[in-house]
Amino acid sequence: MDPLLVRAARREPVERTPVWFMRQAGRSLPEYRAIRERHSFFDVNRSAELTAEVTLQPVRRHGVDAAVMFADIMTPVVAMGVGVELVEGVGPVIAEPVRTSAAVERLRSPDPHETLGPVLEAIGIVRRELSPERAVVGFCGAPFTVAGYLVEGKPSREFAATKRLMYDEPRVWHALLERLADGFVEYALAQAQAGADAVQLFDSWVGVLSPADYCEFVAPWSARVLTALREAGVPTIHFGTGNATLLGVMAEAGGDVMGLDWRIPLDEGWALAGADRGVQGNLDPAVLLGPWERVESAARDVLARAGGRPGHIFNLGHGVLPATDPDVLGRLCELVRAETARERFHASGTAA
Repeated sequence: MDPLLVRAARREPVERTPVWFMRQAGRSLPEYRAIRERHSFFDVNRSAELTAEVTLQPVRRHGVDAAVMFADIMTPVVAMGVGVELVEGVGPVIAEPVRTSAAVERLRSPDPHETLGPVLEAIGIVRRELSPERAVVGFCGAPFTVAGYLVEGKPSREFAATKRLMYDEPRVWHALLERLADGFVEYALAQAQAGADAVQLFDSWVGVLSPADYCEFVAPWSARVLTALREAGVPTIHFGTGNATLLGVMAEAGGDVMGLDWRIPLDEGWALAGADRGVQGNLDPAVLLGPWERVESAARDVLARAGGRPGHIFNLGHGVLPATDPDVLGRLCELVRAETARERFHASGTAA
């Protein structure tokens, strides 16, 4: 039998709602911080054993239904020859921003099996360690969000340099996204071949765009990645933040499951994404910093809005915040499991 998350992604009836958390592998876990005291982020990714260990830590602690591979959205572009430093409290900082056709041409097109071997090897380790009902979720940045980092040189709220390139030099922009999309297709497919059961495409900054700009400058390249995975039979999750006005056009670009952030009620987001797709989400990560009573109430609201429909994967509306108490995540996981299993049990009894 396929993992629970995979069956939910296909909108098949499931015995309970699967649950996992974006950024569950990372800064909220003391066991992860202990590893980072001795190794840099990219040092971890250069070791299959360390990558697998960090990926598995939240599964052991929280009992989630999926292990998301520990990597950064900039991991594949490092293999393309881009100098990237992950600066604490800032994010990815690019040594030489990519803003010209010459800079685009310098981007290499590496074989992920040669340049990202440790990450792919780690996927195999994780898949062997997990029970069959738990999924391995592959991880890939979307072309727009990664391009935004490359053009800006560091995280930005306005993405002014990015939009200027889009408008002033559309040929350079599309050449950059084509290079990234082609590389990400190879990277995502290599993860699936290594044992990933599904792949999530992260478009973390897509909410800065209008629907018209998304359709013109972004959709074809996200669609290229998602279509390649669909044709290979790999379930996909298409995630963005601040994207309530984009859900319809993002769904047209592809994805078996649309990730919803916390800024839109789940039932409204599902209606915009379309009934023919699943949804993932969408508890506000900051709620987990409050008292348990508020966490429980907010989680029950998400489940009520999902209404037990096939295709819901419970998650946060973005990543786990570093200050989150790991015990709260475990308690939340237990709540979702218990409530949705009980709901399915009563529904099957009523049907009988």
